[in-house]
Amino acid sequence: MPVAGLVPAPRREQEHADLLVRNAKVFTGDPGRPEVRAVALRDGRIAALGDDHDLAPLVGPDTKVVDALGRRVVPGLNDSHLHVIRGGLNYVLELRWDGVRSLRQALAMLREQAGRTPKGQWIRVVGGWTAEQFAERRMPTVAELNAAAPDTPVFVLHLYQSALMNRAAVRAAGFTRDTPDPRGGQIVRGRDGEPNGVLLAAPGALLLYSTLAKAPVLDEADKRTSTRHFLRELNRFGLTSAVDAAGGFQNFPDDYATVSGLAASGELTLRIAYHLFPQTAGQELADLKRWTETVKPGDGDEWLRLNGAGENLTWAAADFENFSEPRPELAAGYETEFEQAVRLLLENGWGFRLHATYDETIRRDLAVFEKLAAEGLFPGGNRWLFDHAETVSASSLDRIAALGGAVSVQNRMSFQGTAFRDRYGAEAAAHAPPVRAMLDRGLTVAAGTDATRVSSYNPWVALHWLVTGRTVGGTALSPAGNRVDRETALGLYTRGGARLTGEQDVKGSLREGWYGDLAILSDDYLTVPEDAIPGIESVLTVVGGRVVYASAEYEGLDEAVPPLAPAWSPVARFGGYQNGARQAELVAEAVAESERHRRWRVARGSVPDAPPPFVDPCFDH
Repeated sequence: MPVAGLVPAPRREQEHADLLVRNAKVFTGDPGRPEVRAVALRDGRIAALGDDHDLAPLVGPDTKVVDALGRRVVPGLNDSHLHVIRGGLNYVLELRWDGVRSLRQALAMLREQAGRTPKGQWIRVVGGWTAEQFAERRMPTVAELNAAAPDTPVFVLHLYQSALMNRAAVRAAGFTRDTPDPRGGQIVRGRDGEPNGVLLAAPGALLLYSTLAKAPVLDEADKRTSTRHFLRELNRFGLTSAVDAAGGFQNFPDDYATVSGLAASGELTLRIAYHLFPQTAGQELADLKRWTETVKPGDGDEWLRLNGAGENLTWAAADFENFSEPRPELAAGYETEFEQAVRLLLENGWGFRLHATYDETIRRDLAVFEKLAAEGLFPGGNRWLFDHAETVSASSLDRIAALGGAVSVQNRMSFQGTAFRDRYGAEAAAHAPPVRAMLDRGLTVAAGTDATRVSSYNPWVALHWLVTGRTVGGTALSPAGNRVDRETALGLYTRGGARLTGEQDVKGSLREGWYGDLAILSDDYLTVPEDAIPGIESVLTVVGGRVVYASAEYEGLDEAVPPLAPAWSPVARFGGYQNGARQAELVAEAVAESERHRRWRVARGSVPDAPPPFVDPCFDH
């Protein structure tokens, strides 16, 4: 551990710091004191801030002293919309293509994993990637999946748009020529009428998720291990808090048992505020009523606490965010049941969050709220917000502000922005969502990812999008007028999330008496070139005064985690997010191979001598 120039002071032990970070460029997030050189922590809270000389007397015989070596320190990041509970239950089963920069490498990973996966198990690539991130600028084909894994079922989820399955997965899922298409989805078939391995969200993703749910699940012990490793992976990027947005196939209380057990034993390394999401259409009101009678927002502690309902309250009120399909028209009359759900929550002191991609949905929801406002229920002291809001209008933002609402935005446009632009035009994409207009109205705005099944959980990819307005493939979407500066973006990822959970007086900034949550960064977020922002990681992450992640010079200072299980887990071989020199070395090779292949096709006359399309046309749904 880098330590220099500090001698323990002869002070009473109770006045000494438990941990001191010195020789740092500390961005506090506190406008009154924006930058210091050192931070002292005691009993899980920040005891003092200042320069190295000021805080030297707080060093005692048992104080851990960390020399930041001049690195940037920031408040711990808070993802305001992350499916962390569901993600943790499945993390060790998934082959993550997050950050992989060539399809060649992605398929090589798949091929190697096929040799490691035991009979009866599936290989799952579930979100966090898009064809635009690959050097080849295309998706894999079903033929490539069959070649890479001829006998092991493979399921590859691509955004909210589609899924690819090899022959073994089609058989394992039980799809035949007689399997009917579910409502809102399509099982694509060949000339012979047999499923060909392509599933389409048309426009809803229920087919994709219900198919994934057919794969084997972990036992309870391995779910616990999986969740601990997923939390550590989030800590790797400086995340110290998250607001869990619940989601489909996440039942309460059963699927919350793992995080509850970890919280009870003091093993959480991420603060989680969670939501409850009715799972079954037709019984949403019954579920909400039962929950309001048995639990209440605020139940729990600073590590795990109930925050409210959502992101769906009733299924009929939810739109779909498949930008490769036309905007869905929600059923007429959904407002009756939706109003009953909102009224029930507000009358029982519950806040809520609402999935709403399009302004057409938001306007209909706001009309219900304004009706209830006439009865005094809005603004009524309960926190509520819209999630996503890519096409929210200026007039809707004014109405949200008048009703005391907030907005949580995610970088889904990093991964789906090109499809959005192609459907709705460059002007619409330039303000999807209109972050700057939200802030100009004084709305509480928080940032997140919506990981893990669409965007990657890497918060620096989201921060890059907020600052640059570019997709992961470099496509420019947002003009300067709808982008924010780096400090503002960081505030959306720290103070913004704290406001959504009512914790704005204890976290989101580094201040004396506040939670001891911080990260020492690998690179200085405030000064590195914009293109380098997605490559930032934490080299040391602290939550509640505990070192929960450490690398580089600090490796070994963090808390131990149990060995990865099962042993064949893709994470055990490849890790999570793919970041670093190993990926960079493969990109040039992939580009060269892709160009050689194109030239070969040109020579045969099978394609014109023109630049290749961004995505194979057969997948441009």
